Amino acid sequence: MAKKNTDKIVFDHIKVLDAGAKGVSVAKAPDGKVIFIPNVVPGDVVDVQTFKKRKAYYEGKAVRFHEFSEHRIEPICEHFGVCGGCKWQNMKYSQQLYYKQNEVKNHLQRIGKIELPELEPILGSEKQFFYRNKMEFGFSNARWLTEKEIESTEDLGNRNALGFHIPKMWDKILDITKCHLQEDPSNAIRNEIRAFANENDLSFFNPRAHEGFLRTLMIRTASTGEIMVLIQFFEEDKTKRELLLHFLAHRFPEITSLQYVINGKPNDTIYDQDVKLFKGREYILEEMEGLKFSINAKSFYQTNSAQAYELYKITREFAGLTGNEIVYDLYTGTGTIAQFVSKNAKKVIGVESVPEAIVDAKANAKRNEITNCEFFVGDMKVVFNESFIAQHGKPDVIITDPPRDGMHKEVVEQIMKIAPDKIVYVSCNSATQARDLALMDEKYKVTRVRPVDMFPQTHHVENVVLLERKF
Repeated sequence: MAKKNTDKIVFDHIKVLDAGAKGVSVAKAPDGKVIFIPNVVPGDVVDVQTFKKRKAYYEGKAVRFHEFSEHRIEPICEHFGVCGGCKWQNMKYSQQLYYKQNEVKNHLQRIGKIELPELEPILGSEKQFFYRNKMEFGFSNARWLTEKEIESTEDLGNRNALGFHIPKMWDKILDITKCHLQEDPSNAIRNEIRAFANENDLSFFNPRAHEGFLRTLMIRTASTGEIMVLIQFFEEDKTKRELLLHFLAHRFPEITSLQYVINGKPNDTIYDQDVKLFKGREYILEEMEGLKFSINAKSFYQTNSAQAYELYKITREFAGLTGNEIVYDLYTGTGTIAQFVSKNAKKVIGVESVPEAIVDAKANAKRNEITNCEFFVGDMKVVFNESFIAQHGKPDVIITDPPRDGMHKEVVEQIMKIAPDKIVYVSCNSATQARDLALMDEKYKVTRVRPVDMFPQTHHVENVVLLERKF
């Protein structure tokens, strides 16, 4: 039954049917339209109050639970439901894996419309919490208030926050006490910075007024135990800046790299900023099968180190290298996959559009004493052409790990012209991966598919596909 509630609708006894995109769940309204509902689990029976109506769907929230799903568990994080970072924390991990595997299968079938082998079972993560090696937090002088706090008549006191952006609200920060995504001392560092800043009257940023001293905090950790901390200040105040940085260096002597940025521009991205070293060295080291990779403040590295190792092992297995192959690693980043497979290849050529990443890739190869890897910078659809192939050799295997948007159509066309025997396609977005696989279906057959869960408690899933040339 549906009840009108001013300009909104309340649907009674709605059964949640499926897990949908972006971590929300899916149900059906009595009129046949889809309802997208956050913070519920397939199998729950709820009353839903809608807050958005579109031609084909509603968006709503559960206002009453009649039955709880057998797949529901109690979230361990006090910030669940407000933070928005771990939308599936109320769902058993086995079910998370089930829905991730289903998403990959549905995308490849519905978007790709290609012949598929039976999907191999998704590789779950041994660690379901405290698995991330990089976290970014924002400062705010007007923290997000809970409904209880808004209704309260008590003085809320200090409104400073250091935490995460509220979903879809660029100027709202939820103050975080304990996050279950990054290992200690991450929580201690964040909480100590907040406390010290409050005690010493260091102003927190106001994104609307575009003023304040403390802007963002980034913490990177490595499986080697090394730690990087980078604080972004909106404006320079040498006395206050050094006060905080000296405190951090003294309080957490285990920090390997302590850095800062002075950034007064409208956005807080650091990629066009001058990162300055305060203490330690400019990078931390990650290790994998004896290979060491330097990670600086601007480096891209898979944010789940342990599961990245599993992902790379699957990639190497799919490539099936014998030691005689020329391998091209497209979107190579800092060259981690290229170097990881290099001992099984004759030669590996890495291509990447970000110059700083290629500098890191070359430095890592030198550190690891790898001599059969070469790295080149350039726009993939421009540099990866016939003359490049003529110079460096026709690849027997291409490994490609593009960003979420997938490969540019011209890159796909060039791969088709080159026609390597095998393509290993690693993707963080199986929808765009499916689109690209359809473009290659004329010449290539998908022979293996294996999803990998890099981000437990979220809807995100990585997928590895092996394509072999049709003869």
